[in-house]
Amino acid sequence: MHNWSFAKGHGTRNDFVILVDREDLHDPTPAEVRFVCDRRAGIGGDGLLRAVKAGRVEEWAGDPDLWFMDYRNADGSIAEMCGNGVRVFARYLVDNGLAAGPTVPIATRAGLREAQLLPDRRVRVAVGRVAVAAEPITVTATGLPEPVPATKVVVGNPHAVAFVDDPAALDLTRAPEWSPAEAFPEGVNCEFIRFTGDRRLQMRVYERGVGETMSCGTGTVAAAAAAAAQLGVRDRPITFRIDVLGGTVEVELTGGAGAEDEAYLTGPAEIVGHGELLVPEDLA
Repeated sequence: MHNWSFAKGHGTRNDFVILVDREDLHDPTPAEVRFVCDRRAGIGGDGLLRAVKAGRVEEWAGDPDLWFMDYRNADGSIAEMCGNGVRVFARYLVDNGLAAGPTVPIATRAGLREAQLLPDRRVRVAVGRVAVAAEPITVTATGLPEPVPATKVVVGNPHAVAFVDDPAALDLTRAPEWSPAEAFPEGVNCEFIRFTGDRRLQMRVYERGVGETMSCGTGTVAAAAAAAAQLGVRDRPITFRIDVLGGTVEVELTGGAGAEDEAYLTGPAEIVGHGELLVPEDLA
């Protein structure tokens, strides 16, 4: 058995197990990640956040003294970025004296991300560039009578955003499908949204490598970008409030008003517990 110290946190109920591995001494295997994230046999979570000093991460070419957020989906696969995860990551670092705050630069596979801890305990993250593609795609999900058009959006990771009459009517226990298949060769996060008011959206999401989650931070950014494109609004900045199953976040689009924006995501981030986990050695 391996004994791992962990913390548990969430952002709008998108929940994560957090491990500190400053010197990159243990890169968890996919089986270990699946065990940790198992809601019955392990701790349970939509993903695992491993805190590593950036200088120990071979693919990081920037400041070696930053903390690198090594994010793994619940199925053990590696993801480039996680909007809710980076807020929780920043909250953990500051609460545990690993970063000073209120502004925390964080290294990720999608590049440098800066998180700002606000007085109301929300965290505002500079998510970076969000790009809306003109490529025509469709998605299919249980509960939809036929494939529906979707917008391809890149937020450091891939998204397909579809407007539907009622996201609550969908069955997301099965993964949506998309066409053409080559549009997302490494899989995609699928968001289903509708307008519920002036610059307000309702969203459900199926995350690649996880399944339906209560929230997806980069997914809300993708939804806001798709909504701005749908409305034809070119004025910036523009802010959307997005209701997910786990709460509400705000997404601000600023900078360019064309196919690419700079995005900021603001929402809650809480650490709910700490403990010790016994991880079996014979996981396969």
